[in-house]
Amino acid sequence: MPLTTEEIRARVADVLPDVRRDLEDLVRIQSVSADPARRAEVERCAEAVRALLEAEGATARVVRHGDDGPPAVIAHKPGPEGAPTVLLYAHHDVQPENDHADWDTPPWEPTERGERLYGRGAADDKAGIATHLAALRVFGDDLPVEVVVFVEGEEEVGSDTLPDLLRAHRDELAADVIVIADSGNWDIGVPALTTSLRGLVRVDIEIRTLTHAVHSGMWGGLVPDALITLARMIATLHDDQGNVAVEGLHGGPAADVEYPEERLRAESGAVPGIEWIGSGPIVERLWTKPALSITGIDAPKVDGASNTLTPAARAKISLRVAPGDTTANALDCLRRHLEARVPWGAQFALTVVDTGEAASIDTTGPAYDAARAAFKEAWDGTDAVDMGVGGSIPFIAEFLESFPDASVLVTGVEDPDTRAHGANEGLHLPEFERVLLAEALMLAKLA
Repeated sequence: MPLTTEEIRARVADVLPDVRRDLEDLVRIQSVSADPARRAEVERCAEAVRALLEAEGATARVVRHGDDGPPAVIAHKPGPEGAPTVLLYAHHDVQPENDHADWDTPPWEPTERGERLYGRGAADDKAGIATHLAALRVFGDDLPVEVVVFVEGEEEVGSDTLPDLLRAHRDELAADVIVIADSGNWDIGVPALTTSLRGLVRVDIEIRTLTHAVHSGMWGGLVPDALITLARMIATLHDDQGNVAVEGLHGGPAADVEYPEERLRAESGAVPGIEWIGSGPIVERLWTKPALSITGIDAPKVDGASNTLTPAARAKISLRVAPGDTTANALDCLRRHLEARVPWGAQFALTVVDTGEAASIDTTGPAYDAARAAFKEAWDGTDAVDMGVGGSIPFIAEFLESFPDASVLVTGVEDPDTRAHGANEGLHLPEFERVLLAEALMLAKLA
């Protein structure tokens, strides 16, 4: 007999302590995929995930593209004959912790304070792994659906080999429903399904005006220095309101969600008195319109700077691409804009750093009906919000392209104060329990 909602709820409570202990063990593994010195830790984390899944009766193995690709884990556990197949995705690699002094507690030692568990990866995305692990434990050998688990090991560095892995293992990863646990909820107590994500184009640009530095008194007023030249180019990227001024980029409407001013200021960390840039509804500016930032500049430091004209300067441009646009179009528009606005005959060069496609997800059909019903039960009658995400998760577009007939559900454990990628990353523990319950209920309803 299928488990009732109350039976599933009781089982989630039973497995939660062990699931949390396993999550804490994973957090202690420094699986920073961007750090070559910690490659062994990434390998150790993949093996730990494999062992955890295998202990739940799944057949599990570590896979990679080529001989030295980052390690991913694929696991399979059968369900009833004729039941749908559900692919559960998460990733075991994490962002660098950066300066330990910025953390209130050690980043690699999971620490509970208040209602949160702090540590690098406690939310993004080792809690996603723990969510899938909990679902297997809740049902044991009586899974209502066939389950495939795919845990990636390179999401935080761009998922370069993911398309190759999806092609190589297409048959065993094929599913009717794909649940991607790498996003978040609208607020504490308010669940969400992510329906759109922006894409990303990152480029480095360089301006050169001199073959070498020269005296600013002897040549200033005649020879343009590279920093002023670069600044003039950067200034053309936005209009006076702060809208992106690059012609040819696409934008569109966002989900009908209200984002209160007080909450926006609190969650963004904006300094008092700051004015927002751009025009249009807040959620459109955050989710479905292009955004452009300068995330780095190479130039002489202020301290110790001499009276010389800077011969060359570089900047990194991060362009978030709206759903419905493509990275190819966005890159072409950005390149044409910059090349047309190089002042004073300076030499200009542009180098593409990386790209990732935007995603727009169809949220209709029985799989989404099941998810919404499960979320409503897990959050005690609160309906799930359809929300966009301003950031980029390029691998979602890869899944949509590789499995066009599957229903793709994007959700996760994060909340507005998770601080993923930053210091004091934390998992809200009561919300985590609701996420575990929601996934177990969803698997039951998908059957």
